[in-house]
Amino acid sequence: MKLWQKVVISLVLGIGCGYLLNAGGPLHYDGSNVLKEYVLPFGNAFLSLIKMVIVPLIFFSLISGVTSMTDQGAFRRVGLKAVISFLLTATFAVLIGLVFATVFTPGKGVNLDEILKTTGGITPSAIGTEPFGLQKLLNEIVPENFIHAMSNNEHILQVVLLAIFTAVIIMSIGEKARLVRDVCQSAAHVVFKMIEAIMKLSPYGVFCIIAPLVSSQGLDVIKYLAILIVTVACALLLQYLLFGVMIVVFGRLSPLPFYKKVLETQSFAFSTRSSKATLPTAMRVVNERMGVSKSSSSFILPLGAAINMDGTAIYLGICSLFFAQAYGMHFTLQQYLVLILTATLGSIGAAGIPSGSIIMMGMVFSSVGLPLGGIAVILGIDPILDMLRTTVNITGDSVITLLVDKSEGTFNEKTYYDKSL
Repeated sequence: MKLWQKVVISLVLGIGCGYLLNAGGPLHYDGSNVLKEYVLPFGNAFLSLIKMVIVPLIFFSLISGVTSMTDQGAFRRVGLKAVISFLLTATFAVLIGLVFATVFTPGKGVNLDEILKTTGGITPSAIGTEPFGLQKLLNEIVPENFIHAMSNNEHILQVVLLAIFTAVIIMSIGEKARLVRDVCQSAAHVVFKMIEAIMKLSPYGVFCIIAPLVSSQGLDVIKYLAILIVTVACALLLQYLLFGVMIVVFGRLSPLPFYKKVLETQSFAFSTRSSKATLPTAMRVVNERMGVSKSSSSFILPLGAAINMDGTAIYLGICSLFFAQAYGMHFTLQQYLVLILTATLGSIGAAGIPSGSIIMMGMVFSSVGLPLGGIAVILGIDPILDMLRTTVNITGDSVITLLVDKSEGTFNEKTYYDKSL
């Protein structure tokens, strides 16, 4: 049995176990505290193992990907194509979110006070209130300390900049830096091997994460916010289908092999709710099963995992209009433009960790004058929607990587259509 199939089985078993031990389940027994105390720690330990290698993975894989492009013109061309593609898809995703929120009007007639009572008075203490501006954006991108940027998973954009800057310098030095280049490429192989070993534990880790989550989530919040859930799900589904259209139009390929082979990546994304944690699987799938070159998968995918969050962009756009409708606010054209800009940048700056978009939501809301307190309303359903949007995030990264690689002529179409892989 393949690993992703084991993950799917563990996911289903975790959902079933969590439902049985939910206070509103068929057993009428609340086992959420038991699961939280004795099962969730193992799930958190599994995520910690993955987080442990995220920074070295992105750092060394980016250096390996860039330095493997012997032609500096190819590096600039591929990087420019990738960044432009990521920005365009993110902006388009925000527009999709705004259109769906306008059509479905999920916030119309919503009683925020009633839902806040249902959530038990949760307060969004983690939401940032610092005004968004050029200085804040640059602080998130440009590190002032090499060690600090590498010491945690909260400044991934800084790690990306460090890796690309280091790789460019290595390429500019040439033969004298061959030893450093070889060390970095060898380090990337070591990190990949570490991840391969960690991934063997993924079925157990997924069960230990999902079961407590399902057990602890009440049904009342879902009932009150059902329209919002449906709106987000439908918008994400449209974005998911548009990825197939992109493969047909820009790649001149059938999207069916992509949708079939990306299921392995999506199963990890859905269960871990982290595009960074799913990155190792995504890189392996696009390279070994879809025929994307090693240089593209090592460069574009880590870059995409750091700056491309289409699902998050849709979510930020919908939630902004949801609360505007609930508060009875009407945006001007200028506010819509600001919302599109900040939601796009917010999706780029999202942490790529579970519920990281909640942090960026505070920035987006502040930019258009929405109260931050209402964000507590959706914290109860955020884990459910986080699974969906993370799946769309990593799928979008894989699509852009495939299309850019094909445009460069390094894509193996025979591998892509090979049904045995």
